[in-house]
Amino acid sequence: MYDVLIIGGGPGGYIAAERAGQAGLKVVLFEKNSLGGVCLNEGCIPSKALLNSSKLYSHAKDSSAFGVTSENVSFDQSKVVKRKKKVVRKLVAGIGQTMKSHDVELVYAPAQIESAAADSFSVVADGKSYTGKHLIIATGSEAMLPPIEGVREHLGSTVLTNREILDLEEIPERLVVIGGGVIGLEMACYYHTIGSEVDVVEMLDHIAGNVDPEIGKRLQEVYEKQGMRFHLNAKVMSVSGGDVTFEKDGETHTVTADKILLSTGRRPVIEGFGLEKLGVAVERGAIIVNDKCETSVPGVYAVGDVVGGAMLAHVAYREGEVAVNNILNIEDRMTTAAIPSVIYTDPEVAWVGKTEQEMVTLGREVEVVELPMAFSGRYVAETERGNGICRLVLDAENNTLAGVHMMCQYASEIILACGVMIEEEMTLDEMKRIIFPHPTVGEIVREALFKI
Repeated sequence: MYDVLIIGGGPGGYIAAERAGQAGLKVVLFEKNSLGGVCLNEGCIPSKALLNSSKLYSHAKDSSAFGVTSENVSFDQSKVVKRKKKVVRKLVAGIGQTMKSHDVELVYAPAQIESAAADSFSVVADGKSYTGKHLIIATGSEAMLPPIEGVREHLGSTVLTNREILDLEEIPERLVVIGGGVIGLEMACYYHTIGSEVDVVEMLDHIAGNVDPEIGKRLQEVYEKQGMRFHLNAKVMSVSGGDVTFEKDGETHTVTADKILLSTGRRPVIEGFGLEKLGVAVERGAIIVNDKCETSVPGVYAVGDVVGGAMLAHVAYREGEVAVNNILNIEDRMTTAAIPSVIYTDPEVAWVGKTEQEMVTLGREVEVVELPMAFSGRYVAETERGNGICRLVLDAENNTLAGVHMMCQYASEIILACGVMIEEEMTLDEMKRIIFPHPTVGEIVREALFKI
């Protein structure tokens, strides 16, 4: 009898397994493909490996303003992909070693929920039955295939998802990205930087999803100046070969590409592993959980993308910990007030908390301060012609920080401190007393605090 059965070895699943193993519980983790899930194998990590290479290439081509001159700079996509694969293999192996060090039993096979009793659950994998006191579902998400004419017929050839786009060993001359969210923008940024002509087709009137509108507008301007084309308020009607046809303002337009990236969102994986046998409550295609990550069935927990909401690896990490702590009878609850989000374009975009518009919708009184990144000495020293900004949204009623929204290099690293300020509900006076290291780009937050 196991203490915990975990289905899915992505961020939520493997962190839950690690924490449970550390606590001395007997754990078995089922993974049908590779440890690390989409994040490590087809998302977060491989895309960052590619983006770092493109950033280095961009700097090597044009650093004359910094006194650095280079000649005959070239980009070898096959070598970049080879290195990406090496990085992934190394990290996957590291997770495997971590599981071993905490005595987590690994089963590399599809898992099927067999039955549920009053005090135990049974899962079958690779012809063997496993029984446990608790069950954690961490089956993740998959790319959505919208009902666009021609998409399925060209999938895997002209039309690519986040999985295939990361393994291209030739740079497409022309790339069309359907969807201007985080994944779409990061890949648009990458391929544009290394030489592709890029069109982004987005059905909304803005890019970057839930990002602060002003930040999204600035990011779009950066790439438009570099030649990237954006088609907003555009509904894709069909894909035929390399042609993408969309409607915009009552007119029909067509853009042509060598490759088409389909980046229209993800959906939880709730089918194919016997979830229906448990009677777990599901809503809008996602498993319903409370703030303890408990499902409607006692003893069954769900973490990560399968519960919908913010489909982010770091959210899954925390949910995995919350689930295990509650299995251990340690009081712990999931909070979502300060979940940071990042778009790893160049410049980076990062935000945490609420936007001004969200606060106004809630009927809250706010104060907003926006500073150009030129207020940061290090930013000026390291950036030429940059137009980064930092926006703080203060909850004027209780004098605490409601949200921070940034566009600049290192934004992904800076946003953590802002999240702590929000999570801890620090007052404006308390935040002003924090000593920031100098010179750092992050000092922009302190500068902004003193402008309120």
